[in-house]
Amino acid sequence: MVEDDKSGLRRRLRCARRAIGPDERLAAALAVDASLRALGLPRPRSRIAAYQAVDGEIDPTPVLHRALALGCGIHLPVITNLRSRRMRFVPLTDAGEPAAPSAAIAPRWLDLVLVPLVGFDDRGNRLGMGAAFYDRHFAFLRHRRAWRRPLLIGLAFELQRVDRLPVAPHDVPLWGIVTERGFYRGGGR
Repeated sequence: MVEDDKSGLRRRLRCARRAIGPDERLAAALAVDASLRALGLPRPRSRIAAYQAVDGEIDPTPVLHRALALGCGIHLPVITNLRSRRMRFVPLTDAGEPAAPSAAIAPRWLDLVLVPLVGFDDRGNRLGMGAAFYDRHFAFLRHRRAWRRPLLIGLAFELQRVDRLPVAPHDVPLWGIVTERGFYRGGGR
């Protein structure tokens, strides 16, 4: 069954995600890190983009701590223009803060992107917050015959999985999704 009412689905999944308790939330974040480690991700000295968890999103911090120990460069998405839906991926400084937007790198130079999401299906389709920031910035991946990088991996709780999401022409599928229960191979080539 395809979930057609995206706004209603977003409300329901965000509410369910926020209801997860702190112990379960921490256990899920550690399980996600263990699954990524089993996949050999992140690779040493790679360039990674990740987000700072808000609104009940699964926390990528355990993955990022391990990535730093592997010598990876961490980049955070920073919205630079809300009206035109623009963001940049800026490096994380030694102080743990995003650098100036002028230090940003182009999305195509990232190796791994940990993507927040509201919902997902087994085909790698992602339901985001509705502004299409990630779809817009990674649109170049839709035109590649062989998808090499960056790998787009959604991080989610298992309760965010739905049978099937509607797909718009501008949607960029995820290479995979990791939940506390394991890895789902997505639609990215």
